[in-house]
Amino acid sequence: MVDQLIRATAAAGGIRVAGVISTRLTEEARRRHNLSYVATAALGRTMAGGLLLASSMKRPGSRVTLKVKGNGPLGGILVDAGLDGTVRGYVDNPTIELPPNARGKLDVGAAVGKDGYLYAVRDVGYGYPYSTTVELVSGEIGEDITHYLATSEQTPSALMVGVFVGAGGTEAAGGMLLQVLPKAAEDETLITTLESRISALSGFTPLLRAGQTLPEIFDNLLGDFDLEIFPETQMVQFFCPCSVDRVLGALKLLGAEELQDMIEKDNGAEATCEFCHEVYQIESDRLKELIEDLQTNTGS
Repeated sequence: MVDQLIRATAAAGGIRVAGVISTRLTEEARRRHNLSYVATAALGRTMAGGLLLASSMKRPGSRVTLKVKGNGPLGGILVDAGLDGTVRGYVDNPTIELPPNARGKLDVGAAVGKDGYLYAVRDVGYGYPYSTTVELVSGEIGEDITHYLATSEQTPSALMVGVFVGAGGTEAAGGMLLQVLPKAAEDETLITTLESRISALSGFTPLLRAGQTLPEIFDNLLGDFDLEIFPETQMVQFFCPCSVDRVLGALKLLGAEELQDMIEKDNGAEATCEFCHEVYQIESDRLKELIEDLQTNTGS
């Protein structure tokens, strides 16, 4: 299945749900950053969570930034996701590996660490971005983002994110976000039924690996609650806007003296984008052009 995101409502608009398949983009992140199994799972879960959070935003250009910083050996995770379906991210220590947990699954919680914080920044496309910080509850990402939603939005929410990594790479990745809006929050029977159905699920990736589509997953969960799936299917992808021009702009900020030092010592410069691991080789002639431009603008 191609990477995609769909949205739906249920219970006469009292339930909002979004689902994402992010297998290919997670595999691209794994390949670009040379991620271990557990690092792939951690970054893949966070990217899926970021896309799901961004999916409820309204204004074009809106983005969500998630930073997970625990006390585990993985270090930090940084993800940038947009309403436009683009996402990018990286982890501090991409090659660390841990034994499976007691359930035989990748031990993301131990890799991230239970002591730490989740930082979430919502840029709605105008004004100052909204920033929230919450303590981690497990390091498993899904539970931590759910805790963030309960804290920041006071909206009953359930987030499921998962990544299955095999010997050949990422085999399944994605997630689902379900939120009960105020008009349905007082329906105790509805809430109890939803909690029971969600708790009965063994995870999100087993559903994908069994061949279920997002509409089928939605229907199995909410089909008897007046489910309405929106007709638009949004494609999602790993995308980083880095470019040679952006690298040159950053180098220019170093000043003429530093650029000259690069020419003399290294005969050029090399820059690597942390988000996508793209490597840019800047020849000495390009650095000389930057120096000339700086000198022209300063009148020296």
